[in-house]
Amino acid sequence: MVKSYLRYEPRASFGVIASVESNIAFDSSGKHLLAPALEKVGVWHVRQGICTRTLEPSTASRSGPSLAVTSIAASMSSPLVASGYADGSIRIWDSDKGTCETTLNGHKGAVTALRFNKSGAQLASGSKDNDVILWDVVGETGLFRLRGHRDQVTDLVFLESGKKLVTSSKDKFLRVWDLETQHCVQIISGHHSEVWSIDVDPEERYLVSGSADPEIRFYTIKDEAEGKKDVGNENGDANKWEVVKFLGEIQRQTKDRVGTVRFNLSGNLLACQSAGKIVEIFNVLDEVEAKRKAKRRLHRKKEKKSSKGSVEVAENTKEPATEEDGSGTLIIVTDIFKLLQTIRAGKKVCSISFSPVTPNNSLATLALSLNNNLLEFYSIENDANKKNLAIELHGHRSDVRSLTLSSDNSLLLSTSHNAVKIWNPSTGSCLRTIDSGYGLCGLFVPHNRYALVGTKGGTVEIIDIGSATRIEEVEAHGGAIRSITAIPDENGFVTGSADHDVKFWEYQIKQKPGQDSKQLTVSNVRSLKMNDDVLVVAISPDAKYIVVALLDCTVKVFFMDSLKLFLTLYGHKLPVMCMDISSDGDLIVTGSADKNLKIWGLDFGDCHKSLFAHADSVMAVQFVRNTHYMFSAGKDRLVKYWDADKFELLLTLEGHHADIWCLAIGSRGDFIVTGSHDRSIRRWDRTEEPFFIEEEKEKRLEEMFEADLENPFENRFAPKEEIPEEGAVALAGKKTQETLTATDLIVEALDVAEMELKRITEHEEERRSGQITRFQPNPTMNGLLPSDYVLDALSKVQANDLEQTLLALPFSDVLKLLSYLKDWSSIPDKVELVSRVATVLLQINYHQLVSTPASRPVLTALRDELHSRVKECKDTLGFNLAAMDHLKQLMASRSDALFQDAKAKLQEIRSQQSKRLEARTDMKEEKRKKKKQKK
Repeated sequence: MVKSYLRYEPRASFGVIASVESNIAFDSSGKHLLAPALEKVGVWHVRQGICTRTLEPSTASRSGPSLAVTSIAASMSSPLVASGYADGSIRIWDSDKGTCETTLNGHKGAVTALRFNKSGAQLASGSKDNDVILWDVVGETGLFRLRGHRDQVTDLVFLESGKKLVTSSKDKFLRVWDLETQHCVQIISGHHSEVWSIDVDPEERYLVSGSADPEIRFYTIKDEAEGKKDVGNENGDANKWEVVKFLGEIQRQTKDRVGTVRFNLSGNLLACQSAGKIVEIFNVLDEVEAKRKAKRRLHRKKEKKSSKGSVEVAENTKEPATEEDGSGTLIIVTDIFKLLQTIRAGKKVCSISFSPVTPNNSLATLALSLNNNLLEFYSIENDANKKNLAIELHGHRSDVRSLTLSSDNSLLLSTSHNAVKIWNPSTGSCLRTIDSGYGLCGLFVPHNRYALVGTKGGTVEIIDIGSATRIEEVEAHGGAIRSITAIPDENGFVTGSADHDVKFWEYQIKQKPGQDSKQLTVSNVRSLKMNDDVLVVAISPDAKYIVVALLDCTVKVFFMDSLKLFLTLYGHKLPVMCMDISSDGDLIVTGSADKNLKIWGLDFGDCHKSLFAHADSVMAVQFVRNTHYMFSAGKDRLVKYWDADKFELLLTLEGHHADIWCLAIGSRGDFIVTGSHDRSIRRWDRTEEPFFIEEEKEKRLEEMFEADLENPFENRFAPKEEIPEEGAVALAGKKTQETLTATDLIVEALDVAEMELKRITEHEEERRSGQITRFQPNPTMNGLLPSDYVLDALSKVQANDLEQTLLALPFSDVLKLLSYLKDWSSIPDKVELVSRVATVLLQINYHQLVSTPASRPVLTALRDELHSRVKECKDTLGFNLAAMDHLKQLMASRSDALFQDAKAKLQEIRSQQSKRLEARTDMKEEKRKKKKQKK
């Protein structure tokens, strides 16, 4: 009988607050911050400092390894959130419900930039494949793809007033795209290095761009009205397409490249985050203040000229770019943007985001994500900035170096470079955080009241779990302690260190002078001197043998009682990084930096099998208790499940995004926990689902075959175009396994429907000839008519995949599909789908349809029918919109909204006051001038 095994599935991942691959963003309410956590998006409650929800793709929708989130954008007008991934896919989430609304596939590279427009109905995305795609969020489809950039797109922003899109790229250029004509209308140069970020203020007056240059550049945005005026001028043709005009530059405080530039929602602040530790906050002055500042500047300049002499000043001053207001005053960039303050973070800043809600007691709230797995929130005031909150306890500042489970599996100990954390492995919540040295290994003392940590500095730290304190630090070794192992059924443990020593310790409960209660301490009872650095120590379950792995690639087995050498295991080409002994003491497995696992018999020291296990160093290996099954983890980011009796690979568990350092298995073997360089701790649970080795082998072969399908041989070595075409050159979607499957289903449905129609006509002929036969419909059609069956297959195709699905249809099936469209157009709720299908099929197969006489009657009938149906649909929508607008007006007239126009009135009063103030200052200045002239 074929042996079956139980499958392990990913159950939870915790320990990551904010990963470095993506940006952070506030949601529309300002109460929650969206932070990337590898393949998930964490929704953090700003005030409480807890993660209320995670937006994570379901394992069913995700094929292959989990891919990191590379970009996040939140719509300011709805609860929708968009997240871009490393494979080029984009998911739209409802942040309130935590559900994935749709998945959009279009990019071939990682998504690097996402931005919603103001209404939240459109989404623009930029990618490492140099393309920009505009998506219809409501219709869940790609509208068009824009090509022109020669390198990765880094940021993009909508200009709502003129229906334009501005994009920045590593090719040092900004491009302005007209979304109506779908072409580039302006290319902006001036940067000497890659442009990393751009943004526009809410009133769309200024555009700011940041690069690796020592200054940030500012541009003014021309209104549509201004553009129309320019057409009548002499220079009209030259300026007609100039949407963005250069205003000036401001020197930055740091030499690091710009990471992000962002305006706040009210438009009075601009934050410029560098790739280092500094965030510069600029105050954006309104027109009145900018004019006043410009007048003062010009006044000072005139005074200088009169005092020093105009010749010297003319030689030494360089005039910056200016913007002229109505009164003739020349406003330069420093009149509008003034450095308010600088925020200095403790570590490098990865991303920033302004809260859309302005607090009462400060100008704005700014969130920072740092590269050490930390989120910080600052309130920005006029004279200073204050750190309100730091979310840090939910994860380690650096990679997780070791994991240890308590005997009852209720606690998990993890060590890192400066802290030890105690977790609940079932919920993933952090229970305790204790400051420590650089912990390389850990161990729970029996009864789970205390824990021991071996550090890089050679000390053994004793930790009291209940009080979360480090009660003692024992100077144990002269080098880093690489391994710490409990002695089975005895009152002690063993440590192995880089100082060539293996030391045996025993526990003691003592009351130290000046302390009220007795506490745990340890004392060294004996030592074993080795001739090289000790990397790993393991003890057999019967405490008969102690096994030591050395830096010279050998493994030595000693008798525990006499410490005499029993066996030496040779065979590894590089040092052994990990090892374990099975519960029955028969087998020992060693994992090495040479990427191999070796299974040895502990009775004679013979090598049963050498397995090429991982694509990089094997960092951890452990047997499941009371079995010969084992798990190994390596620097290739994979966890593998093996049968040590059959020497077979059972399962490969993918999930981590960086090297895996450690693993721990529950005492019953029902779950495993892994820790990684990506700072995450992942838990994998044993399920009740059985599997067989042969099935898994077939599945792995299929995955390899599908991977080859995605990048076929001829495409891989085809010469690439030197200069890509510009503008909207291609469909927004991309070919995926789903689109190919959908095409197959439509072709199959067309064939089944054609066969059924033939059977129906034959039955009619038989009935006319007098043969009385009962018609048996095809059971696979679920009782549907042939036309309805094909429509059902077409309706199941996702809106985003429709173009690519129809693109792969053979021409003969295109003609069949077109013949059905006339009947479907009479169904009111299918008019939109029929119109899309007809348009796409005509665009793709235009030349073949023109040259095929059989298609003409079908197209003629479709033209007359579809035109009238679409007009009906349009009229219905127009009527409904007008009715809703009328209802809105009725409700507004009935409501007691006394302050409806208060905002407009207030702005009017303020502008009048500012004009009066300006007039007064002008009068005073004139009086002063007259007095000076008289003197």
